[in-house]
Amino acid sequence: MANGEQSLPSSSDTLSPSSSKAVPFHRRFVNHLTTEIDAPGSTNLISIYACFLTGFTSSPSFSACFVWCGFQTGNVAQLGLALARAFAPVGERTYGFQKPDQQALTSLLTFWMGTAFGRVGDRLTAKKRTWLVLATFMQVLLAMAAALTAHFSGESGLASSRGEPSWRTPLGMAALGFLSATMGIQGIVGKRIGSPMNTTVVLTTTWVEIFNDPLLFSMRYTPSRDIRIAGGLSVLVGAFVSRAILDSIGSAGCLGVLCGFRMVQVVWWWFIPDKAIKKAEKV
Repeated sequence: MANGEQSLPSSSDTLSPSSSKAVPFHRRFVNHLTTEIDAPGSTNLISIYACFLTGFTSSPSFSACFVWCGFQTGNVAQLGLALARAFAPVGERTYGFQKPDQQALTSLLTFWMGTAFGRVGDRLTAKKRTWLVLATFMQVLLAMAAALTAHFSGESGLASSRGEPSWRTPLGMAALGFLSATMGIQGIVGKRIGSPMNTTVVLTTTWVEIFNDPLLFSMRYTPSRDIRIAGGLSVLVGAFVSRAILDSIGSAGCLGVLCGFRMVQVVWWWFIPDKAIKKAEKV
């Protein structure tokens, strides 16, 4: 070797475990946080869990005022019916939105605001861990706000009939709005990562895909069918668990449990494999 020359480290030396340990913890933390996850390849389980949260979140709002905070098709149709009542025959005609119509409008508008938050994800990169953690933590805060407003509204959170819904007060309406906003954020996250359950919020399209799957009656494991079926069943289980908790500790307590479930999802994003690592494994 010539005088004054130094050998360059080989690629194996550069990527050795000892050299990676030399990187400061905070640097490794930031690097991991700013990587893109392997989506949709490694997001099947967390998407199924998101469907569970859809059922869990929708149960308190429907129990309180018969409004699905995530299923906005019905709310839009309900508002159309409310407008049509202004043109009904004399004696049946009503003007202005009744309380159920106001609640449907509140849910729709706040859902829009929640899903519009997805524009932040488009700027940060929708599959980057930073955005996924941020978006899910925002859902934790919104669920916490829903729990507090439901508690201080002083309402039971259980409607006696469609004509007498709960969450009629401004604080109760705010609880409905916060829950609908969480569903809006969840919807855009599911859509951007390419979940097999689409938005993980409304599963109508998912059911269409299940029953038109050419391998619907196959006796072996079929991801295109089985993952979607698991998502649909998770909504059922989530709603069941939520209602059981609601009957035991009330709507505010149930929404407090929802905060905990959302935090599980925040942590879960940390352990989804990186896109780069999955590519390297395939080589």
